[in-house]
Amino acid sequence: MAALQSIRSKGPLLVATIGLGLFAFIAGDAWKVIAPHQTQNVGEVNGESITAQEYQQLVEEYTDAVKFAQGLNALTEDQTDAVKDQVWNTFVNNKLLEKEADKLGLEVTDEEVQDIINTGTYSLLTNTPFINQQTGLFDKDMLNMFLVQYSQMNAQTDATTANYYQQVYNYWKFVEKNIRQNRLAEKYQALISKSLFSNPVEAQATYDARINETDMLMAAIPYSSISDDDVTVTDADIQAAYNERKEQFRQLAETRNLRYIDVQVVASDEDRAALQREMMEYTEQLGGDVEDYTSFIRSTDSEVPYVDLFYTTNALPSDVVARLDSVALGEAYGPYYNASDNSLTSFKKLAVSAEPDSIQFRQIQVTATTKQRMTELADSIFNALKGGANFEEIAQKYGQTGETTWISSANYEGAQIDNDNLKYIKAIVSQPKNQLVNLALNQANIILEVTDRKAVDTKYKVAVVKRPIEFSKDTYTKAYNDFSQFVATNNTLDKMVANAEDAGYRLYSANDVYNYDHNIGGIKGTREALKWAFGAKGGEASGLYECGESDHLMMVAVSGIIKKGYRPLALLSDDLRQEVLRDKKAEKIMADIKAAGATTIDQIKNMANAVNDSVKHVTFSAPAYITALRSTEPIVSAFAAASQQGQVSAPLKGQSGIIVLQPYATNKINDTFDAATEESRTVNTNANVVSSQFVTDLYMKAKVTDNRYLYF
Repeated sequence: MAALQSIRSKGPLLVATIGLGLFAFIAGDAWKVIAPHQTQNVGEVNGESITAQEYQQLVEEYTDAVKFAQGLNALTEDQTDAVKDQVWNTFVNNKLLEKEADKLGLEVTDEEVQDIINTGTYSLLTNTPFINQQTGLFDKDMLNMFLVQYSQMNAQTDATTANYYQQVYNYWKFVEKNIRQNRLAEKYQALISKSLFSNPVEAQATYDARINETDMLMAAIPYSSISDDDVTVTDADIQAAYNERKEQFRQLAETRNLRYIDVQVVASDEDRAALQREMMEYTEQLGGDVEDYTSFIRSTDSEVPYVDLFYTTNALPSDVVARLDSVALGEAYGPYYNASDNSLTSFKKLAVSAEPDSIQFRQIQVTATTKQRMTELADSIFNALKGGANFEEIAQKYGQTGETTWISSANYEGAQIDNDNLKYIKAIVSQPKNQLVNLALNQANIILEVTDRKAVDTKYKVAVVKRPIEFSKDTYTKAYNDFSQFVATNNTLDKMVANAEDAGYRLYSANDVYNYDHNIGGIKGTREALKWAFGAKGGEASGLYECGESDHLMMVAVSGIIKKGYRPLALLSDDLRQEVLRDKKAEKIMADIKAAGATTIDQIKNMANAVNDSVKHVTFSAPAYITALRSTEPIVSAFAAASQQGQVSAPLKGQSGIIVLQPYATNKINDTFDAATEESRTVNTNANVVSSQFVTDLYMKAKVTDNRYLYF
């Protein structure tokens, strides 16, 4: 058990940290490939499939690891969706990498993994329970001690201990597997990185681009100075722009454009009145004598549970805190409406006290195979300490450090505290300094001593009844029946669009929806609607879906299907038109400059609609931001690197206007050239780019099918 003590106090562990963080898929839309077919496989990579059962097992393994690391009983829907995506991305990445590694003869041996564990410096090891509290580092001896203890468990081991040991063991095997996978990825990445190199010529160019600064005069004519109506853009122009950039419009996965109606059910006036009457009754009861506030508050279905502890105002709802000072001790206040959380609230100010917010304590946890033996052992330790025995020496005898630790209200406020947890916290916050207590809990005895108390703060006991204003069953039924009738009579896209507004419903659009998206329009519980959408034809409308948190009704129609391949010109024409407009405005402005014979900065400045500025400290290594044009202009940095002082540029086509530049001063940043350093810097920069690209390149060449939406 001693090997596990540190896990009790570990803070949150990010999902990305334990889930192949190195290999998080950054290919963007590159992996959005789907070819739906009815099989029991949720996906396939280069012919190697993963079944629904195998995928679910991986999701459960990852979920258990996250819950254990973060001390959670369950994950939220968003966290679960993130886990599902991470598991899929990891599966795809590993299969892509394994294929390449096999060709190259790369592998990670058992000996390598053991050497990583023995060395103890690998990043994933720092997120395990086996951290030495003295050094803050991974301790392989703690791991080995735990593995021995785990192997010695038998039928006599109590269920709680056995379950906890199994959780720790499963988590360790998860980490160990990730170490192996990460190490293989690192080897492949290192192989690619080592193929990159620089040379003295590139090093000098990189150095010059970074240290050479140029100050320039600038005059420009913005494209916005020309009205769109003064420029003609034809369909042929847009088609030509599309053809020129066609490869940029490749879509590797089929997507759907959807129109949908979302009806959120809200409380009616009758629902509000009923809750108001109920809250009046609770307020009256609060004002009287309540024997057990914990049970009473629980019986009201309040969103704020009552815990019999003094809390800081940080633990109370902000609307209660705002009224607290104006309420007398023992007085019940409310009910009142709070708009920020759409609730009715009443509360009673029970007690106020000046309490220490930080308490230092130390403890010895006593466990045994039987309750009687545990009590006897705890009494023996307690009496020894009372008789003057050294606390830390006794603690170490039972595999613990006995060191002091600090606890503050922030460590327990807002948590669900009851039974043994409440008894434990109460003992700490109420115990006099330097006085021992033998605290008997269900699973253990705790020999506890408070060694210091500080940071006295005003704390309160407040019983709060807070109820959200929710719709009733009758209100939901009416909304359901009304919408159901609309859905039944408007069963196509055209009918839905034509009649939604007259029926009092609002139409929404969701474009470029992928089959692996977790919802429609950000509304929870819409997986079935999404699944329907990817099996429907264009123009079809769905039935009625109940979704959200049982408070939304939805109808979906397919307004477009964008197939895998090049995106259609019709979907891009608006954006391309803007680009062609800019190009034609640039041509017109350049023609006007030529016709005016303007060749100097002053002559450009005097033209209609011109703007001017002084641009300073321009280097080639970073795009220049032009305040007068309110845009970043890479062409300015490029000219600065190739120009000479006093030289006036030709009109340059920028992002936001036609620009003319004239350098008037140069400067060098104070730095010393070192060829080796510059070459190393260049290689590292290129390696970072490659490391974020090689998985994408592997994916582009692979055949990947993602059918998860059919099952999960």
